[in-house]
Amino acid sequence: MPERIDWLDDGTASGTPYSPRFGDRYRSELGGLEQARDVFLAGCGLPAAWASKAQWSILETGFGLGLNFLVTWAAWKADPLRPRLLHFVSTEAFPASAEDVLRSAAAHPSLLPLATELQAQLWGLLPGFHRLVFEEGRVLLTLCIGDAKAMLRQQQFEADSVYLDGFSPQKNPDIWDVHTFKAVARCCRRGTRIATWTIARAVRDGLAQAGFVVRKTPGIPPKRDNLQGEYNPAWEPRKPARHAPIKQGKPGSCVVIGAGLAGAAVAASLARRAWQVLVLDAAGAPASGASGLPAGLLVPHVSPDDSLLSRLSRSGVRLTLQQAHALLEPGTDWGHSGVLQHSVDGPGKTLPESWQDVAADWSRIASPEQLVQCGLPASAQALWHAQAAWIKPARLVNAWLTTPGIEWRGHSQAARLQSAAEGWQVMDDAGEVLAQAGLVVLASGYASRALAASVSPVPLALQPIRGQVSWALHGAQQQGLPPFPVNGHGSLVPAVPLAGGLAWIAGASYERDCTSPDIKPQDAQDNLARLQTLLPQAAAQMATAFVEGRVGNWAGIRCATPGRLPVLGPIASSASGAQVWACTGMGSRGLTFACLCAELLAARLHGEPLPLELRLAQAMELALVQDGVC
Repeated sequence: MPERIDWLDDGTASGTPYSPRFGDRYRSELGGLEQARDVFLAGCGLPAAWASKAQWSILETGFGLGLNFLVTWAAWKADPLRPRLLHFVSTEAFPASAEDVLRSAAAHPSLLPLATELQAQLWGLLPGFHRLVFEEGRVLLTLCIGDAKAMLRQQQFEADSVYLDGFSPQKNPDIWDVHTFKAVARCCRRGTRIATWTIARAVRDGLAQAGFVVRKTPGIPPKRDNLQGEYNPAWEPRKPARHAPIKQGKPGSCVVIGAGLAGAAVAASLARRAWQVLVLDAAGAPASGASGLPAGLLVPHVSPDDSLLSRLSRSGVRLTLQQAHALLEPGTDWGHSGVLQHSVDGPGKTLPESWQDVAADWSRIASPEQLVQCGLPASAQALWHAQAAWIKPARLVNAWLTTPGIEWRGHSQAARLQSAAEGWQVMDDAGEVLAQAGLVVLASGYASRALAASVSPVPLALQPIRGQVSWALHGAQQQGLPPFPVNGHGSLVPAVPLAGGLAWIAGASYERDCTSPDIKPQDAQDNLARLQTLLPQAAAQMATAFVEGRVGNWAGIRCATPGRLPVLGPIASSASGAQVWACTGMGSRGLTFACLCAELLAARLHGEPLPLELRLAQAMELALVQDGVC
């Protein structure tokens, strides 16, 4: 459940937000806007401190109703010398509802447009990290939902500014204790500025113990003093070596091998950070491999124990939905339709017992009405994924490749890599140099395995998996099809606009260790058999198209890992420090994982805040290299 907030009548239209849990107001008697600007923004020397920087990272303890974020975003937006990229990382143990966040901002009309954008993304805030994206990817809010100390142990970056906020130390002592300050300090560099409104002696002593040098500064009457300072410990801080940020320095040149979802997402993420990216592909057009699927499903994975795959999938789905909303044409390129998951084998998928009402934003038990719409009996085991969609992958690939700073080059078959004085060279079969850069990213599916072998003695644990889908035009009046996609044992996307009209798309086959994309007639019959189990009523309507040979087919080769997690991480480094990364192994979840992996790669290269918990990022790196061959 979202945190309960009482609104006290103070004569204003919105009222004053009050927390029954802590017995305290969310805003000071001065008004939240003045506090945000004077205590936090000015207290950290902003906006002057970030002038003309490539990026700026702010850490906040206590997101509350988001006012500090909105004021900082507004200041960034108004500043002609603003940094190219603004990261705002905030912890919050008890997140408020999106409606209360918007109501709070109503007291400040200048912030309402920004608050409305924020409200639209404040859904499904389960424990863990949530990356929210604004300003075409130039303002990134990472909400860390949970205890501040635990959440900061899962984050890894060096903040430029720190806002210490929250209810008073007397009301909420946990967020003001020395252990929290030490967790904050681990995310600081020497010289990071810190600001807060409280001058309590315990707070000052705790900050000093954690390595901060603080001083009282005049406040706005009737508040006499605030607290400002910087991280400047008398000792040399020790940073954990495991999974430390891998900083490339300033953005440079990068070659991405592969123009599918993985490669295009990496190229777009780096180009947004001012990299010059060359994307090479053996085919004559982008998305010619598995990413050329006519339409695919973007669906979160669910498991009773909320496994690593489930948590990764939610992070990926959120990011891809943001990209689809920003870049694609609804109804033509994609549809935020929701997806029904029908469990045809066994008792069906179950939701984690710990999930509360907020989880319904993601997944819940399918309603009787939804089952009826699919022609399924009331006893059918099914989940409804509200934050799910169908997407044409090729449209997303091409949208990403239009990002300024990207050059795409087809008919460029990379055969191997070799180290050079100023980076890595990409060679073709004839030994000619196709390209050279200080960073090379292998994102060409199963072909990444052979390329990786030219620079690493340990093979990538990748497995090719062939998949074939069937499709047919049906017109808008086709009876018996559900109004939304259904997956489970196979899948059905009921209404996708193709060149000749509306079509249904069904599949897909799952053939391991096959690298041939040739069409197989038997696979079409297998797709029909899956449909007959998944959606018997709809399959009866569609069987005629199979029998009469009016079904088209498409096949592609996916690439998966033994643990079914994507792999992302560096696999080679030259004497000059130039790196080779692998970003692949996404299986049938390329739409889910491509953008997430790309943003994580960019975060690692630039020392930015992680878009997901550290242990999830580590899981993908640990999946990178396995002994032996699949």
